[in-house]
Amino acid sequence: MALALIVLAAGQGSRMNSDLPKVLHKVGAAPLLHHAMRAGQSLAPDRVVVVTGHGADLVSTAALAFDPDATITLQTEQKGTAHAVQTALPALDGFQGDAFVLYGDTPFIRPETLELMAAARARHAVVVLGFHAADPGRYGRLIASGETLERIVEFKDATEAERAITLCNSGVLCADAATLATLIAKVGNANASGEFYLTDIIALARAAGHSAGVVLCDEAETLGINTRAELAAAEAAFQARARAEALENGVTLTAPDTVFFALDTFVGRDAIIGPNVIFGPGVTIESGAEIKGFCHLEGCHVSRGSDIGPFARLRPGAELAEDVHVGNFVEIKNAVLGEGVKVGHLTYLGDADVGDFTNIGAGTVTCNYDGVMKHRTTIGKRAFIGSDTMLVAPVSVGDDALTGSGSTITEDVPAGALAIGRAKQVNKPGLALRLMERLRAIKAAKKGS
Repeated sequence: MALALIVLAAGQGSRMNSDLPKVLHKVGAAPLLHHAMRAGQSLAPDRVVVVTGHGADLVSTAALAFDPDATITLQTEQKGTAHAVQTALPALDGFQGDAFVLYGDTPFIRPETLELMAAARARHAVVVLGFHAADPGRYGRLIASGETLERIVEFKDATEAERAITLCNSGVLCADAATLATLIAKVGNANASGEFYLTDIIALARAAGHSAGVVLCDEAETLGINTRAELAAAEAAFQARARAEALENGVTLTAPDTVFFALDTFVGRDAIIGPNVIFGPGVTIESGAEIKGFCHLEGCHVSRGSDIGPFARLRPGAELAEDVHVGNFVEIKNAVLGEGVKVGHLTYLGDADVGDFTNIGAGTVTCNYDGVMKHRTTIGKRAFIGSDTMLVAPVSVGDDALTGSGSTITEDVPAGALAIGRAKQVNKPGLALRLMERLRAIKAAKKGS
């Protein structure tokens, strides 16, 4: 059956005390919105509609960065959740299939939970996601008999007996798109807030003879983010889950509580991650690789058998083949390192291609930026780059070539050649002693004056 996602992302989130739209605050180095969209993506939706409002341009950009095929709609006035869904419905005109309503500020709904809801749709016209709350607070209460949902009661309208119920409404629901549109059209705003509430469609569905059902999930999945404190709690919850999943998948974490993952981090089985490692977006670590302590990685790919760090930084575009060694205080950006390359320490490789089994000496820099444009350095296979070599791009060093330590290389080096680009050493006998004596005399004179 065809399926559509409606992701509500229009709210301002005033309690965040931020100019940034709430759904763009990050957990696991990714906007909250991306977490919600990723959960829905597991259902292989045919259409995705993101409802924007506050900061619409920024939210739209973020949504399309995750899914370029998403449809963006605008809720110009914040009139409640039913009104937000109604804003999305024209994008589903003529769509035949189910529609899921998700929330951009609720990042932890599991794909397995959404699949249970999809299965429950075979038994009910409308399916709501509920949870038992340790502290139900002001959540809406689900009045249910087994799996059958009778009605949703808002806290302010609930009796004391109903407030004692711990089964609460998450807001997430699914229904046939056409049925959802029909029910939304009947929702009124005769309430204290004057808003159109999505929860009203349950009573409307039952009045029309439709069945409504409830699927349960763990309360932790329904965590919504409204404040900075809740954002911090969400980050802690995300990291705890990511670490547990890594360990379960056969990754060694020597100090799990000090490792920080991003939403899309992939680490293969039998990889080893040392303490105080931070993964930014877009990192893939293949099986058997080792990331030593105090490394920062983003937008990079590390192949099997490679070892990184400690104290190394891999930036976007770093592609490392098998058995590469990157040592301490090395930074690599937009560079491809071939099999068996060794970059031991104190080096910057930016905008570079390095051939198999080449050795890069300490203090080497690819001088890739002329103040306006970036330029690329190409180093062949089995080359040896001497310590403290400055490679002024664009420049190439051929296979099996060498550069002398302390050289500044401004011209291409042919294969097999030795390049030395440094000034001739000149020794001045006795000059050091005479110079130091003169300087000490000047210093003494200043103290005596």
